[in-house]
Amino acid sequence: MKISIGHLYPKLLNLYGDIGNIITLKKRCEWRGIDVEYNEINIGDSVGEYDLYFMGGGQDKQQEEVARELYKNKDYFINLRDSGAVFLGICGGYQLFGHYYQPHDKDKLLGISLLDAYTVAGKKRFIGNVTAKTDLVSPDSLVGFENHSGLTYLQGETKPLGIVSIGYGNNGQDKTEGARYKNVFGTYLHGSFLPKNTHFADLLIELALEKHYGEKIKLSKLDDDIENKTHELLVGKAY
Repeated sequence: MKISIGHLYPKLLNLYGDIGNIITLKKRCEWRGIDVEYNEINIGDSVGEYDLYFMGGGQDKQQEEVARELYKNKDYFINLRDSGAVFLGICGGYQLFGHYYQPHDKDKLLGISLLDAYTVAGKKRFIGNVTAKTDLVSPDSLVGFENHSGLTYLQGETKPLGIVSIGYGNNGQDKTEGARYKNVFGTYLHGSFLPKNTHFADLLIELALEKHYGEKIKLSKLDDDIENKTHELLVGKAY
């Protein structure tokens, strides 16, 4: 078995150890004997077709450069989404998966509308650990570290990734964290997200395999004792 992973703009978007998400996906495939074709896609590169795309977070300046490049391929990305490709966006990447990000004193950054969501700059910075409950995986908790001032609001068929019990989440008001629509997922959780939530990493791998082979494939179990204990220690842990 094999999957392909396209890493979007890692030279510009790689805050707070976001590369750990790629390492986690590659290792959890390797341990199961699943081959991974991995390529970085940077400014000026052809996007190409992959089973799974990852995009990390960055500062506003880096987001501006990436937003211009992303928007050139908006229709292509939407077609990929609708054909079953898997997407994970973290923080700035998550914001650009929506319709737009509106900074305080700069022009609106247009996103690629993979998610029916939009983000506006807030006055307060949300920093600290997050615990959210989700219905996508078991165990039903997601943990991570948020550090953002963007306020993200979901619309239409785009639903939250989880509901926060610790932390601020999307906007500090409605208790939502992250977003999901089809096989597109966004979250504000850094630190990195997937090493702390390997059950969610496995969901992404299964969806990528389904995209590649056109059928559902159940992953074999791994010895996740250390990973599970790490996750459990962080559940409910406030900053």
